[in-house]
Amino acid sequence: MAEIKDPENTILMELKDGTVTIELLSDIAPNHCDRMKELARSGAYDNVAFHRVIDGFMAQTGDVEHANMEKDYNPRRAGTGGSDLPNLKAEFSRIPHDRGTLGAARSQNPDSANSQFFINFKDNHFLNGQYTVYGRVISGMEHVDAITRGEPPANPDRMISVKVAADA
Repeated sequence: MAEIKDPENTILMELKDGTVTIELLSDIAPNHCDRMKELARSGAYDNVAFHRVIDGFMAQTGDVEHANMEKDYNPRRAGTGGSDLPNLKAEFSRIPHDRGTLGAARSQNPDSANSQFFINFKDNHFLNGQYTVYGRVISGMEHVDAITRGEPPANPDRMISVKVAADA
């Protein structure tokens, strides 16, 4: 387990194989980090499926509207929803989309990110400057690598729980 320097800006994501520790880049993308903490604290991310997992690319999750596997999971709509909160304005930076970074998922509109995010399986520098980077996995990347692939996967993995480390 990596050393947690700032528990208020660290996310603990429970997956089937163990804990993924994510350091939020609150100085780079404060609004995206605040949104992730707000949704984590409300329990909105718990049981949400990884609905789009592309080998050698990334694992996407966070559709709290259509991908909660304990509520009304809809594999056809998973990935089309967000949260009840307003969309976020892009917070682009020079931080590259390296392996283990968190990117804000969005539609064609750069200011349409809401609750969905993806974790890069490898360096995906073609995404640089087009999607907000707001966190990085500091431990447990092997658990991310083990997420079931598919668009959507037939039997998707889920975020069992997502907590802010300060609250855990």
